[in-house]
Amino acid sequence: MSIEILFLVSLLAVLTYAQETGFVYNGFRSANLSLDGIAEITSNGLLKLNNDTNQQKGHAFHPYPVQFKNLPNGSIKSFSTTFVFAIQPPYASMRGSGFAFVVAPQSGLHGSLPGRYLGMFNETNNGNFSNHVFGVELDTFLSFEFQDINDNHIGIDLNGLTSVMSAPAGYYQDNGEFNNLSLISGQAMQVWVDYDGTDKLIKITLAPTNVKKPKIPLLYLIQDLSPIINENMYVGFSSSTNWLLTSHYVLGWSFSVNGEAQALALSRLPKLSQIRKKETSEVLTIGLPLMVLFVVLMLILSVVYVIRRKRKLAEVLEDWEREYGPHRFKYRDLYTATKGFRDQELLGTGGFGQVYRGILPTSNIEIAVKRVSHASGQGMREFVAEIISIGRLRHRNLVALLGYCRRKREMLLVYDYMPNGSLDKYLYNQPKVTLNWMQRLRVIKGVASGLLYLHEGWEQVVIHRDIKASNILLDAEFNGRLGDFGLARLHDHGTDPQTTHVVGTFGYLAPEHMRTGKATTSTDVFAFGVFLLEVACGRRPIKQGDMEDVILVDWVFSCWDRGDILEASDPKLRAEFVEEEMEFVLKLGLMCSHPSPSMRPSMRQVLQYLEGDLPMPELSYAGISSSALTFTHPEGFDALAMSCPSSTGQAFTHLYSAAESLLSGGR
Repeated sequence: MSIEILFLVSLLAVLTYAQETGFVYNGFRSANLSLDGIAEITSNGLLKLNNDTNQQKGHAFHPYPVQFKNLPNGSIKSFSTTFVFAIQPPYASMRGSGFAFVVAPQSGLHGSLPGRYLGMFNETNNGNFSNHVFGVELDTFLSFEFQDINDNHIGIDLNGLTSVMSAPAGYYQDNGEFNNLSLISGQAMQVWVDYDGTDKLIKITLAPTNVKKPKIPLLYLIQDLSPIINENMYVGFSSSTNWLLTSHYVLGWSFSVNGEAQALALSRLPKLSQIRKKETSEVLTIGLPLMVLFVVLMLILSVVYVIRRKRKLAEVLEDWEREYGPHRFKYRDLYTATKGFRDQELLGTGGFGQVYRGILPTSNIEIAVKRVSHASGQGMREFVAEIISIGRLRHRNLVALLGYCRRKREMLLVYDYMPNGSLDKYLYNQPKVTLNWMQRLRVIKGVASGLLYLHEGWEQVVIHRDIKASNILLDAEFNGRLGDFGLARLHDHGTDPQTTHVVGTFGYLAPEHMRTGKATTSTDVFAFGVFLLEVACGRRPIKQGDMEDVILVDWVFSCWDRGDILEASDPKLRAEFVEEEMEFVLKLGLMCSHPSPSMRPSMRQVLQYLEGDLPMPELSYAGISSSALTFTHPEGFDALAMSCPSSTGQAFTHLYSAAESLLSGGR
């Protein structure tokens, strides 16, 4: 029984510690801190984070976790901390590494490195989102690697040592006048770190101990810390040494959650002992050569770093591209916008490249960046010219191409960001998030309007060649926008398009396009007809079955032939649609996907039908049946398809295996 009681008492203690909301240390003589490395508590109650050992680190943490959230995915509570510190260098002008106040998942930062890493991170994890570390660095060393502003600054660190905001050490008087402070003066100073959980506001304030807390903070940053700080975290200090030894002391420390940290009793804090200054002769004979060697080494490392970074961010710019200058983005800006093209920003991957979400650093505009590999030489030049031409397209139902960037054998295309992703996600991948009929009808009309603009409304005829649900993107209001112009072709009005090899996505290809290789506005209409059926039926253009494959156009035609075309409607809509509208869209889809190009309407007529400005003619049974179905009529294929069996499913299976090398589908 006594063992059970002991277990309950221990469990209660752990829960109490996890719920801890505040503490105060006016000196550390009897403090129960969690220390590791070279950190220690001196006999007179000072927390000394390091000693005279080169390339070492020291950590001092409050021993119990602090609860920052009520739920793992909740918002961070407000918190506040203040501490008094002093930094004493061995010589007045020599600067070693600084130290930092940190909020970390563990009481100790395992695997971290000393020196310029301040005992917080290492070469591998510095900057990783998985670190979940918030820090306020008091840095006395200028590191080019981490883009420090000087060797006497305070910075806010989020998962890495490249501060998101920093400022030279000092404080503001009430009249706004700024007073500089030297962190290595050896004098005691006080820091206040305040986070407002409601306004997501971080304020950092610094002042000498004989000055009250300034009203104007040194650093002021709006930043939601909820993705960084976990539910229960440890708070403490991290310090390290390099070849120039500097002593870091903390005299007192106070911390609170959901309230302002308790004020420190400055008169009760332990006194600093003045360190003995070494003789000038030792500085000249030992320190100066080390300083010179260190400076030379840092210069070499800086040059190597700059050269490597320039190579990494290098771009190719030839004379013929200069005419496209206004549309060209700098690779450096796109690299920064996508956070180095990291996996967390990846929106999707397809046959033509990867697409990343980004925010332009200068304008804060959200963009989508597609990385496309492409051959170099004259082909690249023609590709760029065509991309720039398509980049001039402007219509509310087209995804705007904002520009491009060329780097080595890679093209980067920059588009407007569509927050709701592609339409196919709502038709197939997320059955719990289904677009209603009114939303689908609005998407259909929007895409039709965009296609009419491509075919008739621009200075040239643009044939898209890849109309399908996965290339229809939805903006914030779920309006449909046609995107992905990687296969588009342009020609002047009144001229015939040139014959090319067959490209597109299987199931959307018009029979004459597969036979001749020529893409026209009519082949776009065919793909749009398949798209209409896809949206109305909630089914893919080709559904593979056990015995044979089902072609969507054929299946809808068979429903119409039996006199029950509404059987083809998407069951996820649960019959919550206007029957006349559904029947109209299904018939229009069959009309647009007619095997004979001459029987298909133009996009102008399609839009007039959709808007009710022109009555749609009756669907001709004889017209379709006399031409046979889409995938079985002999004239719909070249000689390759003629040898296939007459069964729809078998025809598709044999044709697909023989033609897949010609197609770029499945993106």
